[in-house]
Amino acid sequence: MATSVAWQPQEQGFNEICRLLEQQISPSSTADKSQIWQQLQQYSQFPDFNNYLAFILARAEGKSVEIRQAAGLLLKNNLRTAYKSMSPSNQQYIKSELLPCLGAADRHIRSTVGTIVSVVVQLGGIAGWLELLQALVTCLDSNDINHMEGAMDALSKALFVSMDQYLQGLFLLSNDPSAEVRKLVCAAFNLLIEVRPSFLEPHLRNLFEYMLQVNKDTDDDVALEACEFWHSYFEAQLPHENLKEFLPRLVPVLLSNMIYADDDESLVEAEEDESLPDRDQDLKPRFHSSRLHGSENPEDDDDDIVNVWNLRKCSAAALDVLSNVFGDEILPTLMPVIQAKLSASGDEAWKDREAAVLALGAIAEGCIKGLYPHLSEIVAFLIPLLDDKFPLIRSISCWTLSRFSKFIVQDIGHQNGREQFEKVLMGLLKRILDTNKRVQEAACSAFATLEEEAAEELAPRLEIILQHLMMAFGKYQRRNLRIVYDAIGTLADAVGFELNQALGAGFTQFAQPVFQRCINIIQTQQLAKVDSVAAGAQYDKEFVVCCLDLLSGLAEGLGSGIESLVAQSNLRDMLLQCCMDDASDVRQSAFALLGDLARVCPVHLQARLSDFLDIAAKQLNTPKLKETVSVANNACWAIGELAVKARQEISPIVMTVVLCLVPILKHSEELNKSLIENSAITLGRLAWVCPELVSPHMEHFMQPWCIALSMIRDDTEKEDAFRGLCAMVKANPSGALSSLVFMCRAIASWHEIRSEELHNEVCQVLHGYKQMLRNGAWDQCMSALEPPVKDKLSKYQV
Repeated sequence: MATSVAWQPQEQGFNEICRLLEQQISPSSTADKSQIWQQLQQYSQFPDFNNYLAFILARAEGKSVEIRQAAGLLLKNNLRTAYKSMSPSNQQYIKSELLPCLGAADRHIRSTVGTIVSVVVQLGGIAGWLELLQALVTCLDSNDINHMEGAMDALSKALFVSMDQYLQGLFLLSNDPSAEVRKLVCAAFNLLIEVRPSFLEPHLRNLFEYMLQVNKDTDDDVALEACEFWHSYFEAQLPHENLKEFLPRLVPVLLSNMIYADDDESLVEAEEDESLPDRDQDLKPRFHSSRLHGSENPEDDDDDIVNVWNLRKCSAAALDVLSNVFGDEILPTLMPVIQAKLSASGDEAWKDREAAVLALGAIAEGCIKGLYPHLSEIVAFLIPLLDDKFPLIRSISCWTLSRFSKFIVQDIGHQNGREQFEKVLMGLLKRILDTNKRVQEAACSAFATLEEEAAEELAPRLEIILQHLMMAFGKYQRRNLRIVYDAIGTLADAVGFELNQALGAGFTQFAQPVFQRCINIIQTQQLAKVDSVAAGAQYDKEFVVCCLDLLSGLAEGLGSGIESLVAQSNLRDMLLQCCMDDASDVRQSAFALLGDLARVCPVHLQARLSDFLDIAAKQLNTPKLKETVSVANNACWAIGELAVKARQEISPIVMTVVLCLVPILKHSEELNKSLIENSAITLGRLAWVCPELVSPHMEHFMQPWCIALSMIRDDTEKEDAFRGLCAMVKANPSGALSSLVFMCRAIASWHEIRSEELHNEVCQVLHGYKQMLRNGAWDQCMSALEPPVKDKLSKYQV
């Protein structure tokens, strides 16, 4: 094993070391493991033995990953004791072999290389391996995921072996005169507490003190980075009690940072001319998160107060987090400060009053137990602020009232609560027609939140609500139009068909211009996507989503009354284009509208039915299903709605859809609950309308399908799915035999089948199997069922 300038392994030595490593790691090897270990230790006396190990790790691609990894781990252990005594040429050879392996295809090799790199850096310092830095940068800049992950793995390990020195360096720089350095120090602490909180636990008290200090830094960027620490701390799931004694100092700092700075004066004139261009906003508009049909929407996150992140908003969000963690424990510290700021009089103190109202909104949910006894007083104080001379006090009062809306609605049952609800409702409607765009936006967003909570309680006031929304519809400029669309769409969702019933022709008269405006906007946006100059507008997908969602709301509110509006428009062809849009949220809303239209006016979709079905089916068969699960969910639901209405006309695509649905049901634990439910319902609907096509294949999906059916709540869609089950069993009774236990559990999941016809069909299915399975097979099936399941099946007289 001689060493040369251009080192190359000798075949005999290479084979011998590989043989020993294989025997060492093989559980089935009969060789004496201690003897093998002694031989390897003897070989380690040769100066180039570690070169062989590096070569096997890096280049022995004909050997198993396990052998290569074993060579790497042995190399790591050897380097800990031998690296500093090795010749520079051997050190250089090993380092040169490690660098190309940072991006190795196998993650075990990458991980082992990262570990060895950390040992070399620990022993020789980064200054002794400058090529490493360039290699890491190259890997990080690569588009290859293996190279990027390998570089990150090596970086993290090389850093962690020197963590004590690193932390000492951070604390030394913590009071650096450069604001940029102080900001980076805070960012480093934030990153560490997210990825390796255990390293910082011994230093938490010092860290809390430091972050409290820099949270008041004169540089807003430094203070903002420090404020982010409180979010990071709780996300790291470290003990909350560690921070409790610091709350009396932290809470006032956060509240102080929520006050508008003097240089924000340009944003807060007393009134803003409606003809002026839009300015940056302080409150996040409550834009639609696209409609999702099912039991859950993980993407729904309307209740947020920020769009452009800054110290003021970060502080409010941190106060929100504190209130949810510590609850009413922060009130003794916070409320005296809030009350003092609210009672400050004079125009010069408006910023203090505004910050106090923002703080009330931030703690509305987390501290509601302590605030609830005083809710009527809080709301009574906020309502007059809707008419304050300062626009930002009006807008923040809208938002804070929306944070209490759930609790305001809960009190409607008694006279004082009803009167207060009416005052909040009318106050927000008045602000929807404010002359200030910022206030319009906040009022529309707050009203949409109140609509969701109040739902049918809005019915007696529908006429006046629609009057205000129609006035806003005619008054608003483009940006805020999206928000009034949201409010109208949410109203239709909340009150539903009562809109049409309560207002009759009046609602149709209201809906017609809104419907046509939505059509015109979608048409303009589709043109703008191709040619913004010809369209006279820039493409804005959020505008398209809002319009599609509003049309869905109108379809629900008008029911079949929307048919005349659809017939006179080119909605069908525009909707088809939206279903093919490259933006997933546009497709999500488009398929939601497709399903709604299928329910109320399917005849107007007839001419393009096969196109709609084909495009919808493609959403279920994509390698990126997890990334577009909401699109797939709505497409699946729309297919089911079309199936119920079109019946046999969907037969050409039935099996294409079934073949997409079965894998979804078989991998239910990996996917969204709503998609599983809709897949089960749609499969049942397809089986209902085309049992002769689906039933021959039922044995391949009965078990996962029945499991999914058993998780669905009682409703008409579940009834449709069970009609499909009954139809398939009649067509192919033997297809369900192997899954009979699961079918019985699915049937037992019903609280009550309200349709007498379906109830009778289910009875026939069970009795049919009882007669078919003689010689004790039926009793064997029953014995496999849980007692509650058997009790529920008794109502079917089996």
